[in-house]
Amino acid sequence: MKKYISLFMLLFLASASITLAQTDNISPARKQAIDSLALEKVKDLSKYISIIGSKETQFSEANRVMDRAEELFAPDAEMGVSSLNRKEIAYYKVRNYFERLMALNYDRVNITWYDIHYISDLERQPDGRYVGVITVYQRFEGTSIETGLNYRDTTKKDITIYVEKKQTQIAGRTIEFWDVMLGDIRVTETAA
Repeated sequence: MKKYISLFMLLFLASASITLAQTDNISPARKQAIDSLALEKVKDLSKYISIIGSKETQFSEANRVMDRAEELFAPDAEMGVSSLNRKEIAYYKVRNYFERLMALNYDRVNITWYDIHYISDLERQPDGRYVGVITVYQRFEGTSIETGLNYRDTTKKDITIYVEKKQTQIAGRTIEFWDVMLGDIRVTETAA
């Protein structure tokens, strides 16, 4: 009898584990919604970077936009910066990157992102999160009227995307949802 009870318990636990694992899997429809949300957040970041970098943006507005942009990122995320003038790629914490961008010594700065797309599908990690990578191309143009200095480059960047299940309370009920956070932004290529 003990054998049957042990076998029953083993089967029950195995069944519960499979059911639990399946509840954390992302359905194709949910995955499509998550992909759309991730791409939307990257596009929002593109707009925020353009506003922060613009010399026409007032300081108070740039700070407000920096706060909004920071909310897109996972804690401790870093952003890569490259230049045609040096081989090294520098990495800065997100807020520091935005502050440096705002302080660039150009009269006009124009930053545009294009060809935004996934290069790796979402993969489940041991901690239950999903991780993927989105690639963007960034066109940077800086102009200094006084010195006549013009600088342009195009940078390919890989953005790590984290997708995890979170909970919130609404009217006393716990609601679970999938959230997307941006991670490190790595420079993979810089060209003229």
